[in-house]
Amino acid sequence: GKEITLLMQTLNTLSTPEEKLAALCKKYAELLEEHRNSQKQMKILQKKQTQLVQEKDHLQSEHSKAILARSKLESLCRELQRHNRTLKAEGVQRAREEEEKRKEVTSHFQVTLNDIQLQMEQHNERNSKLRQENMELAERLKKLIEQYELREEHIDKVFKHKDLQQQLVDAKLQQAQEMLKEAEERHQREKDFLLKEAVESQRMCELMKQQETHLKQQLALYTEKFEEFQNTLSKSSEVFTTFKQEMEKMTKKIKKLEKETTMYRSRWESSNKALLEMAEEKTLRDKELEGLQVKIQRLEKLCRALQSERNDLNKKVQD
Repeated sequence: GKEITLLMQTLNTLSTPEEKLAALCKKYAELLEEHRNSQKQMKILQKKQTQLVQEKDHLQSEHSKAILARSKLESLCRELQRHNRTLKAEGVQRAREEEEKRKEVTSHFQVTLNDIQLQMEQHNERNSKLRQENMELAERLKKLIEQYELREEHIDKVFKHKDLQQQLVDAKLQQAQEMLKEAEERHQREKDFLLKEAVESQRMCELMKQQETHLKQQLALYTEKFEEFQNTLSKSSEVFTTFKQEMEKMTKKIKKLEKETTMYRSRWESSNKALLEMAEEKTLRDKELEGLQVKIQRLEKLCRALQSERNDLNKKVQD
């Protein structure tokens, strides 16, 4: 929102459409550079994600190995307990069978009992060592799982940040399209106004031409009258004086009309020249608009490709 308001304020400070269009092109180049940077960051994140997946597979393999070792230890413990139970049963059975002969075989039984106790102590020491190793493996596995969860949270935050950046790029692109549309509408209004002014100038020029022909006809008529008055000049000097004054007035009026005609003709030519310049400018603007539309379409394609890649990455991360 802040960047959009700053862009609008910058465009409002500019006076001509060319400067606004140049500012928009510059902003478009900056956005394209930001988009390229985001693509580079996305590739880096993809590499990190592959590394995390590899580490996850490695941790899972270690976890499976630890589970396998734990199952082996449990099987060994069960076998040791079963062996202890069998040893106890054999000892009781022997005690019952050899109770009568205890005095004779006391020494032999004591030796056998000592051996059994030694084996039990060895088995107990081995079980305690295996139990300690199993606890250490469980602690390491717990720490690795915590580290993996922290990395998963960091990846989720990065993807959310990329989503916000994508929304900002879409908003900027929509605003640029609206501003281009407004500039085209303003250009069309200026063109219509100049066309109307050119038509009005042409009409005034035609009207002045008609007035000029009419005045020429009157001048010819007055010339004929002047010739008639020259024939009758000897008869009336007063009539000649008044006619001479009227001739001077008509001459002044004709000069004035000729000046107005030249003024309107120059205005008509200038309006035609301005109309031609506007037509050339319109063609240039149309070409620039087509170029901008092509760039916008490319940017939209890039945005769609980025969105599809982001969706694929989200699906992979969720899987």
